[in-house]
Amino acid sequence: MQIGCHVSIRNGYVEAAKTAYRLGASSFQFFPKNPRSLGVKAFDARDAEACRLYCAEKKLLSIAHTAYPVNLCTIDPELAQITRKSVRNDLAIAEACGAIGVVVHFGHYKGADVLEGYKLMIEMVNEILDGWEGKAKLLIENNAGQGSRMGTTLEELTQVRELLAEPHKAGFCLDTCHGFASGLWDGSNWEQVADKMRDLNYFSSLCAVHVNDSIYPANSFRDRHAQIGKGMIGDEAFAAFLRTPELQGLPLVLETPKTGEDSHAEEIRHVQQLAGNWQG
Repeated sequence: MQIGCHVSIRNGYVEAAKTAYRLGASSFQFFPKNPRSLGVKAFDARDAEACRLYCAEKKLLSIAHTAYPVNLCTIDPELAQITRKSVRNDLAIAEACGAIGVVVHFGHYKGADVLEGYKLMIEMVNEILDGWEGKAKLLIENNAGQGSRMGTTLEELTQVRELLAEPHKAGFCLDTCHGFASGLWDGSNWEQVADKMRDLNYFSSLCAVHVNDSIYPANSFRDRHAQIGKGMIGDEAFAAFLRTPELQGLPLVLETPKTGEDSHAEEIRHVQQLAGNWQG
């Protein structure tokens, strides 16, 4: 399995890839730019190309992640324009680095009519992807259930994608902590969840996974990640999850707390053991 972790681009894109490889990862996630800003970055194309070539040589898969302030359901026209440009910039950087796509959280709508939120989200994604010709996809991540509870069900996720003008340019990123917090998965019913994903054709558009344990219990609607096996989901549930055939070949990326510089190396090995792939 392509198990890895989130890494910093502090020293550039290719150095981020090298850090992931040194940790024993076969996949990684990175922020294309400052994760707290919606600015547009004039990135170093040579560094990005070096990253792409290094990943191809080492058979590393990568995904990028949009900045924290991105909200696909914003009602502010000026902020919406800034958001579109920022996410499009993320797609360009991801493409240059050879990443599969850019993860973006399902939108949060703060108004009374949730249907209006879905409409705004679909319009925003259509505008972001209009004219985009790269291979990198926009990967919609399920929410943990904060606020309006939008983006927590498989039906919402698949239907929103189907309603896009160009659904082939979008896919999904499944976050296990979010799925657990929202009640999508209770830790003991993974087979039923997986069967529903098959029925809804969710797996055919699943491009990446965030592998995170949860500090809080199922149905808590609270998004706090824990290291694998040290949270409320637990090793047994993850072992069942990781043996799902449809996850083979996808980047499975840890977004868990670090306890030391190389703690993710140990956690990657642990996840490999749970998946039955570790021989060390």
